[in-house]
Amino acid sequence: MPTSKEAPRDAETISHKLMSRAGLIDKTSSGVYTYLPAGYRVLRNVEAIVRREMDRTGAMELLMPALQPSSLWKESGRLDKMGDEMIRFTDRHDRLMLFGPTHEEVITDIVRKYFSSWKQLPVTLYQIQTKFRDEMRPRFGIVRSREFLMKDAYSFEIDQQGLDETYGKMREAYCRIFTGCGLTFSIQQADSGVIGGKFSEEFVAQGECPELEVGHIFKLGTQYSESMKAFFRDSSGTEKPLIMGCYGIGVSRIVAAAIEGNHDQKGISWPVSIAPFKVLVIPSNTESGQILETAQAIYQSLGSLGISAMLDDRNQSAGMKFADADLCGFPVWVIVGKKAAEGKVEIRIRKGSVSSDVETENAARWVCDFLEANGQS
Repeated sequence: MPTSKEAPRDAETISHKLMSRAGLIDKTSSGVYTYLPAGYRVLRNVEAIVRREMDRTGAMELLMPALQPSSLWKESGRLDKMGDEMIRFTDRHDRLMLFGPTHEEVITDIVRKYFSSWKQLPVTLYQIQTKFRDEMRPRFGIVRSREFLMKDAYSFEIDQQGLDETYGKMREAYCRIFTGCGLTFSIQQADSGVIGGKFSEEFVAQGECPELEVGHIFKLGTQYSESMKAFFRDSSGTEKPLIMGCYGIGVSRIVAAAIEGNHDQKGISWPVSIAPFKVLVIPSNTESGQILETAQAIYQSLGSLGISAMLDDRNQSAGMKFADADLCGFPVWVIVGKKAAEGKVEIRIRKGSVSSDVETENAARWVCDFLEANGQS
C-alpha cells in the first residue's frame, strides 16, 4: 500500500484523492486505472456482496466477451446510437468490432439460441465484466473512467406480470447490495437513454461527488427481442417475443461512493464489509523483540480465526503508522506498545476512535466478537 501525503493534481473528488493517497489505484492513462492489491481486495469484497444478493434472486452467472461483433448491434439498430463513446476497430479480416459498453445484444443472441419454449422460462442471467466507454473527458478517478467494472443482469419473461415481479426482486436486491456496502442512497425515476425501454429507475449514492449513480434498472419490454427475433413458443404453440428487463450496477463506482460517504479529515473510514483488511495490527516499536513477537502472534491468531488482517511491521515511527492507518481506513486496529509487558494491548475502532485495553491473550477473540456483533465476522 504505497501511501502518499499528496493527491494527484487532477484529483477533484474526495474518493479520487484518497484512493490515490492510500495506494488503492494507480493511473495508467487518462480514465484508465490499475487497482493495486489493497484496492483490488475492496473491489473483490464488493463483488462478493453483489454475487450473494444476485444469487439469492435465482439469477445465474455467466461471462460474456468484452469484444463484440458490430453485426449484433446492426440487428438491434443501436450501432450508431452510442456515438463516439463506442470504442470500435477493424480486425485483420476487415470486420468491424466493438469493445462492449453494454451487453444487451450479446445476451439476446445467447437466449434466442437456447431458450425457445415457455417451459424454459423465466430466466435471469448476469455477469460481472469490464465495460469500455471512450469518455470525452474522464473525471473523478474511477467514477467516470474509460474502463470500468459492472454487474449487468438480464431477465427474460413470457409476460408483463413476470417482468414486473422480477423487476421488483431486483429492486429489493439492489437495496440490500447498496446497504451492505455501506452506502446511503435514493431511488429516482430516470431516463432510459440509449439502453431503451419505457420505464427505469436509478440508484444514486448520497456522496460528495455530484450525481453519483451506482445502479440502474430497466423494463425493456420487447425492444431487443423484436428487432433481433428472439422469440419463444407459448403453451398453445404461438410464437411471441421475449419480454426483457435489464439491471446494471457500477461495481467499481461503489468503491468510490463508499469513500465519498465514509471518510473524515484524516482519511478513509471503510465500512467493515468491504474494507481491504478488517484489522491492522500495529507494533509501535519493531526494535522491541517482545512487542514485535506479540504483534506477530496476534496477527497469526486473527488469521486462524478467518479474519483478514494486515501486520504493519515497517521500521517506521508509531506516529507515521497511525497516520497511514487513518488514511487507509482499517476498521479495527490492534496496537501493541509498552503495555505488552503488562500483558495488554490497545484495540481502537477507526470510526469514532474508541479505544479499549484488552488482555493480550484475549485480543484476537475480542476482535472476532466485535466483528460478529456488528454483523461482519
